[in-house]
Amino acid sequence: MAASMAASQQRLALGAKQATCGPAAFVRPAQTTVSAKRTGAVVADAVHGCVPMMAGARRLVSSRVPRQARAAVVAQAAAGDKFDYDLVIIGCGVGGHGAALHAVECGLKVAVIEGHDIGGTCVNRGCVPSKALLAASGRVREMRDKAHLAAMGVQVGSVSFDRQGIANHAKDLATTIQGNLRRSLEAIGVDILIGQAKFVGNQRVRYGLPGRVDVGGEVTARDIIIATGSVPFVPPGIPIDGKTVFTSDHALKLEWLPNWIAIIGSGYIGLEFSDVYTALGTEVTFIEAVDNLMPGFDREIARLAQRLLIQGRPIDYHTGVIASKVTPGVPGVKPVVIELTDFKTKEKVDEIEVDACLVATGRAPYTSGLNLGAINSATDRRGFVPVNEKMQVLDTAGNVVPHVYCIGDANGKYMLAHAASAQGISAVENICSRPHVLNHLSVPAACFTHPEVSFVGVTQEKAEEMAKEQGFKLGVSKTSFKGNSKALAEKEGDGMAKMLYRKDTGEILGVHIIGLHAADLIHEASNAIATGQRVQDIKFNVHAHPTLSEVLDELFKGAHVEAGANGHVAAPAPAAAAKPQPVVAAA
Repeated sequence: MAASMAASQQRLALGAKQATCGPAAFVRPAQTTVSAKRTGAVVADAVHGCVPMMAGARRLVSSRVPRQARAAVVAQAAAGDKFDYDLVIIGCGVGGHGAALHAVECGLKVAVIEGHDIGGTCVNRGCVPSKALLAASGRVREMRDKAHLAAMGVQVGSVSFDRQGIANHAKDLATTIQGNLRRSLEAIGVDILIGQAKFVGNQRVRYGLPGRVDVGGEVTARDIIIATGSVPFVPPGIPIDGKTVFTSDHALKLEWLPNWIAIIGSGYIGLEFSDVYTALGTEVTFIEAVDNLMPGFDREIARLAQRLLIQGRPIDYHTGVIASKVTPGVPGVKPVVIELTDFKTKEKVDEIEVDACLVATGRAPYTSGLNLGAINSATDRRGFVPVNEKMQVLDTAGNVVPHVYCIGDANGKYMLAHAASAQGISAVENICSRPHVLNHLSVPAACFTHPEVSFVGVTQEKAEEMAKEQGFKLGVSKTSFKGNSKALAEKEGDGMAKMLYRKDTGEILGVHIIGLHAADLIHEASNAIATGQRVQDIKFNVHAHPTLSEVLDELFKGAHVEAGANGHVAAPAPAAAAKPQPVVAAA
């Protein structure tokens, strides 16, 4: 994400996108603004599409005009300043940030309204700080695995760690990334407005903070994007005290290490925290409502993940039950009491006592307070804002609300930070009158355990259903990390990859990986799906040797299509418009 942000800044600074943000930009004749006259530059007014600007003019403006005036020079609000901004984005997490960068690159005058922290959940309470915890705890696990190190001729003594030092690493990383995001917006003239926003109309919002008369106001915009994200979902009957019963928001602070912790939910968030806790010496008990751990994962991958991530570690589990009642305790004094109820019969089946309980049951959209009634819209029963495939908000009758869009966790289509960013870019494209639909089946997902798990597209179970319904032959190609030289050099041969594809056309339906750096490897497959490449196209790709990427090379070369499968797969339309697998935003 940071690399992407830096690249976007560099493109803006160098004017690398030439004259337009896309080939179909609608252009109004250039007008000379007052600011432009002072610099000798001619700047085109921003219209309802992307605005062309000469790269030289952009550099001249940036070098001679004070930063606070650059927004007025780089992007003038359309229609004779009828609106304060071309685009206002409510929320500035990864999705809102990505949308803002792309909008400015398209010549729009942009403001973001943020009521909490720049960077949202991902940067401050989610995927960024959790990766710091996983990195540090992963080092501890690796250094304590004496047998693994001895196999490579490495000997180590006792290994210790500083809990507070690890916690500080996570906190410092979040602070650094948050600052980077803020500076990246300020550098390109995006106004950052502080407060919680609510609609007054479909082109007007009011914002402010409770109890603060010095913060807030009302602004207008030609278009508005809702990007308010989500918060941890806590089931009924579970009181959160933040000490012994807590969500991922609290767990990321790593204020203490319980001897035994129960984790309710075995999805991405639960798995990653189990990796952290067990590496640092804590015993874990999973409580999962469905009959299998890791719901939503491809079942074959889930079975291998259970062997690598659960078995052999101090982890036990209860499946098919819910935590119907949780009674908080006192750290080191009184245990947490959890009542387990059968998910199907609703009868009490057990009661366990642990030192702490992490509630990792997914996330809920943060959409209350938007006053959607002002635009004749409303959330669904789960709190998600209804949208169409172009991210346009729908009213209570199912019709498009003009000029209002919603992206990310708030719309519930795919609750991942990078999906939110992709949706934001897609929304801006549609705002710029270039119809765009994001193929969510091309959006990869990853779980940053040791080893990592990643996938894109559909599971084998779903692919088999599709093959039966549509009457095509399903191809399955598999390979193992045990045959990869780079993995063996690191004594990390555990893992596999598999690809699901149509044997009649070569269309890639899904790719699943578990193994060393699986989260990095998945992108060749996801980009192939996004661009409509077939297995007979990508099997000729060349991969450096010896690298882990050769796992994908073997996977592609192991796929065989039927004779005569020469037609290209249309991009980005997926087969039968299958829905992506249920994914909860990773911690």
